[in-house]
Amino acid sequence: MKKRLATIDTLRGFTIISMVLYHFCWDLKYIKGFDMEWYVSAGAHFWQQSICWTFILLAGFCMHFARSPLRNGAIVFLFGVIVTCITEIFLPEAPVHFGVLTLLGSSMMLMGAYLKIYDKINGLTPAQSREHKYKPDKNVSAFGFMISALLFALTKGINYGVLKLAFIKFDLPASLYQGGGADGMGRSYLTYLGFMQDGFYSSDYFSLMPWFFLFMAGYFLYGILRSYFKLQIFHINVKPLSWLGRHSLFIYLLHQPVLYVITLLLP
Repeated sequence: MKKRLATIDTLRGFTIISMVLYHFCWDLKYIKGFDMEWYVSAGAHFWQQSICWTFILLAGFCMHFARSPLRNGAIVFLFGVIVTCITEIFLPEAPVHFGVLTLLGSSMMLMGAYLKIYDKINGLTPAQSREHKYKPDKNVSAFGFMISALLFALTKGINYGVLKLAFIKFDLPASLYQGGGADGMGRSYLTYLGFMQDGFYSSDYFSLMPWFFLFMAGYFLYGILRSYFKLQIFHINVKPLSWLGRHSLFIYLLHQPVLYVITLLLP
């Protein structure tokens, strides 16, 4: 299935607008000092989660269209490093460490490496590999989606030392979260994985766990829905939103500097 699904671009475009508005509110509250109590409410948290869930699910879904997932992942990861460096220099009070671009880049490289290994083990030719990527088995995809969703749910609280699924709760060893030093930046590899060290702070933190499992769920969701791609619901093309969706990485990189300047210029 190689035809572009316009609905994916439209949905990503809508979400990028939602993200820009959310971040503008963040700037108004934490940089400009506006009194916005609602921004720390459950409703605002749901807004934030709807943005990141959508982006991560769609990123996994679109892995099936990526020609060079390892290269693409490396590029996105590099942009994540650049964002970290820029925020450390220009916004040291709210730096970004292990932000969403770092997560997406890492997830793309991990999935890309898995696909390379899968092809080699099964002796697939490049043509067979493309066919397998575009037309995955529906039952395998359903099983993969279920396992990924369960792992995501289980590790959703891993940043805070908890594994939880339904009525099952398991507290992880405190030693996994201690040792980061006064600034919480020691043992950063554990923070990257999901064991957030005491004292660590990032204004945009997405650890590998649990979010890689949501990325995987998006990847397997493609195989579940592929047989329905001829339906009109997958070809909703709202052109302004689709354009934004196709350029979402570029917009993500530029929107915060622009919002920061606008915020500073406000009376």
